[in-house]
Amino acid sequence: MLDYYQVAELFTPEERQVQAAARKFLEAEALPHIAQWWEEGVFPKHLIPRFGEMGFLGANLPSAYGAAEVSNVAYGLIMYELERVDSGLRSFASVQGALVMYPIYAFGSEEQKQRYLPELAAGRLVGCFGLTEPDGGSDPDANMKTRARRDGDHYVLSGTKMWITNGNIADIAIIWAKDEEGVVRGFIVPTDAPGFTANEVKHKMSLRASVTSELVLDEVRVHKDQMLPKAQGLRAPLACLTQARYGIAWGAMGALEAVYTEALEFASSRVTFGRPIAARQMVQHKLVEMLTAHTQGLLLAWRLGRLKDAGRLTYTQVSLAKRQNVRAALQAARTAREILGGNGITLEYHAIRHMLNLETVDTYEGTHDIHTFIVGRDITGKNALG
Repeated sequence: MLDYYQVAELFTPEERQVQAAARKFLEAEALPHIAQWWEEGVFPKHLIPRFGEMGFLGANLPSAYGAAEVSNVAYGLIMYELERVDSGLRSFASVQGALVMYPIYAFGSEEQKQRYLPELAAGRLVGCFGLTEPDGGSDPDANMKTRARRDGDHYVLSGTKMWITNGNIADIAIIWAKDEEGVVRGFIVPTDAPGFTANEVKHKMSLRASVTSELVLDEVRVHKDQMLPKAQGLRAPLACLTQARYGIAWGAMGALEAVYTEALEFASSRVTFGRPIAARQMVQHKLVEMLTAHTQGLLLAWRLGRLKDAGRLTYTQVSLAKRQNVRAALQAARTAREILGGNGITLEYHAIRHMLNLETVDTYEGTHDIHTFIVGRDITGKNALG
């Protein structure tokens, strides 16, 4: 791992082992093919059970439910290695673990946990998370139009969800809807239920090795036992997003390592005017800025993981890390593309793919500006969101 400050010395032996195993697996099974998958716009579904075997899915959840039960730092290192290959791979694992398995674990009944979590951890079931709506975005509560109407022992769900990762490959969807009292509730919805339709978003120029979907629920009936009993109000889905954003803070540093390493290697071999461009002051400045951002971000992610393991993590701390690390990785990818010159626009290199992916990562699960407002509200006590 790129590690200028020897942060890995702060990892436990198990954490280092988890990272080494993830890197070895992904370099063999994913990295040689990722450019082709990205160009063709396909997600490598054949890797899903392999991810389960490797313990990538919901890795920080209890082993009693089939998960690996590693530390949150080890979980973060898995996200790092996945995104070092491609943001789409990390997005899949983030959704499966933090946005599907976590809400079932945190807000579900024991029967729901026993039924779904082992299957999700093994990759035998795939899930998606339906919160965002076409008009929702950064204000999911006020703009939530999806409704859950009680009908005897069932709820009837109607509404549309948008920009849903894994939507077209999911077996179940965690759907958030307002009940007749206006309270946000979560439901485990089988995607083969009558009235449930997933429409894949095409023509993307970002996260092409990831499935993105629109979900349409037209009078979908689910039994009351499919409702997450401990989820009441918007705090429940936002707690899930905190889990996912934590993983993103780690993952972005994996992408940053990928573009920095590539730019350094290219600059060292590319000769102009009789010298490698790595000897130029401007190129060195760019490389040092990239390395500095990675070092800062890795320390930030590590400290965040230790706070999470100690039960002291706050969602505002996660907002700061997501905001900082993703924007730093995006800027580094743009800089790497610049160093590579014309070569940087081809998929023979990684920079342009990571750059375009990170445009989405910078936007989803809270934009840079929204996380600025979240942290700003925390430190000033004043709400800039209205």
